[in-house]
Amino acid sequence: MKNTTMKNSTKWIATVATAVAIFFSANVKAQTTPVSAWRLGFGIEGGIPTGSISDYSKFELGGTARLQYGLEKNLALTFTSGYYNFFADQAAKDVGGKSIGIVPVKVGIKAFFAQNIYFGAEVGAGFETKYDKNTKLLLSPGIGYANKSWDVGVRYESLSGQSDSYGTVALRVAYGFAL
Repeated sequence: MKNTTMKNSTKWIATVATAVAIFFSANVKAQTTPVSAWRLGFGIEGGIPTGSISDYSKFELGGTARLQYGLEKNLALTFTSGYYNFFADQAAKDVGGKSIGIVPVKVGIKAFFAQNIYFGAEVGAGFETKYDKNTKLLLSPGIGYANKSWDVGVRYESLSGQSDSYGTVALRVAYGFAL
């Protein structure tokens, strides 16, 4: 009973936080995204695995490319892909376990709610590259700072499907430029 209450409370808090971020992003006109402009960024990221994979891996490292299109001064569409590696810890290696690779393919938004500060949300698929090679539903909310060259963001990424779910809390540091 206590776990159900805790899960419901967590979902309620996450829903309220998302609603507040969207409200502020719609009402504050931070001029940080040029309208009709394309940008490309390349990033490196490190993360802490969560969920079922945390028994197997203690560190995730990846690289991503993100294409961004400015819809309004404070709103952009994104398309992100790359590669994540969940490194097997020593206990997993001792029983023959290997690292798990994921190719993420995500679309999303970046909504700026203050000068250079944004809320991001992405959805897509994560394609496992080893073992069963399953495809996972990928959901990823985050917050970050972006200027004309740099984008630094923190996000939670959830991967679920095939009766298994895991994720990562990750930091992404990227260099970007106008196309």
